[in-house]
Amino acid sequence: MLPSGGGGGGGGGDEAGEEQGKPLETGLSLSRFAVLAVFCLYSMVNAFQWIQYSIITNVFTHYYAVTNDKVDWLSIVYMVAYVPLIFPATWLLDRRGLRLTALLGAGLNCAGAWLKCASVSPELFGVTVTAQVVCAVAQVFILGLPSRIASVWFGPREVSTACATAVLGNQLGIAIGFLLPPVLVPNTPNDVELTGRNISVMFYGTAAVSTALFVLTVIVVKDRPPLPPSRAQAVLPDTPQEDYSYKQSIVNLMKNKAFILLLVSYGILTGSFYSVSTLLNQMIMSCYENQELNAGRIGLTLVVAGMVGSILCGLWLDHTKMYKITTLIVYVLSFLGMVVFTFTLDLDKIHLVFVTAGVLGFFMTGYLPLGFEFGVEITYPESEGTSSGLLNAFAQIFGIIFTLIQGKLTTDHNPLVGNLFLCAWIFLGILLTALIKSELKRHNVNMGAAGRNLQARICRRRPTRDAKGSVEE
Repeated sequence: MLPSGGGGGGGGGDEAGEEQGKPLETGLSLSRFAVLAVFCLYSMVNAFQWIQYSIITNVFTHYYAVTNDKVDWLSIVYMVAYVPLIFPATWLLDRRGLRLTALLGAGLNCAGAWLKCASVSPELFGVTVTAQVVCAVAQVFILGLPSRIASVWFGPREVSTACATAVLGNQLGIAIGFLLPPVLVPNTPNDVELTGRNISVMFYGTAAVSTALFVLTVIVVKDRPPLPPSRAQAVLPDTPQEDYSYKQSIVNLMKNKAFILLLVSYGILTGSFYSVSTLLNQMIMSCYENQELNAGRIGLTLVVAGMVGSILCGLWLDHTKMYKITTLIVYVLSFLGMVVFTFTLDLDKIHLVFVTAGVLGFFMTGYLPLGFEFGVEITYPESEGTSSGLLNAFAQIFGIIFTLIQGKLTTDHNPLVGNLFLCAWIFLGILLTALIKSELKRHNVNMGAAGRNLQARICRRRPTRDAKGSVEE
């Protein structure tokens, strides 16, 4: 353990405690890095399983003798499953804690990976759909955790970077999902048996890695460190009180106008990213024949650039705390990147597509942790899991709608029409982001600048103890 005030742990905790006559002990645990690493890795595998079908759509349509839209649904099912299940999942996170939620995510991810191994036969498309549904359910217990892990385990000077790193795991999985499937399962339309063997190699390898990560999750992930890492965490209750209402927390968030604007704007940009990722193979193959490998590499470029963007945005937020202006600038640059990508896609210069996809990914993916952290700031002291869960739910809803409509426009017309559809929505997202009122409630508590009403609200949710240790209401 690092003592109070070590690293970013919060030397200001004593001041907050002295105001109420009860010192707040804070500190940073070295095990926070292990928790973050394990989460990143199993989130990575889950994201890999999301994109592994759609990046080689043409291979799976031939192997299972299905249409493109059937393979698209193997990606869309991740979004469909998330929306109804996020509410029980965030309730479970708030009530039962981080460890159980993490175990469910890693365990279901492992189970889905092994079920896929039993689906390698041209007539077993239904089995691979079932396996993908299991992985989609696992995702519900994964996507909402970055903000919770960052807030509960990391200090105020590193919380945004930690959140960005947690999101990075998911993005790394998408990157590997763009890179490996075209290599492991090349297009061999005249040899179905060889295609099946190649698919088996990919599925069994994924299952083995998923199993190892589930074991690591059991060993490493805990609900919280021995000491709270920041003043904002120290003044919150360790566990929800009996009168804590998950329903009331949702109501509180729905009354927060700034958060509602963020919900819609986050949903638009993240849903656009999901749609572009799902349909990238079809867009590239429509403009460039026999370029399966390059389609995967372009996807890899998009996501790797986004990973760099995520980390840089996280570091910038930790340094400046300029949440709204940073979010707005990244949103505008994402829009410009989408416009440039749209109008350079079919210029018969595939090397240019690598560049434009990288620029698009840098800003569009870099936005993901910004939205999470901005949401936590403007909704504190509500649960990070609840705010992140709602943000992801809206992202999935927009992702479903955008993927279906853009896919239809791309198939019936061309990729230009589908991409222009996304550009129009992203422009709307810019306007909504500009209207968000930025009130950094968590940061104010960490800096000792929160108003009396907020402090009183936090304290009402946390039982205090007198000098003898008895509970005071």
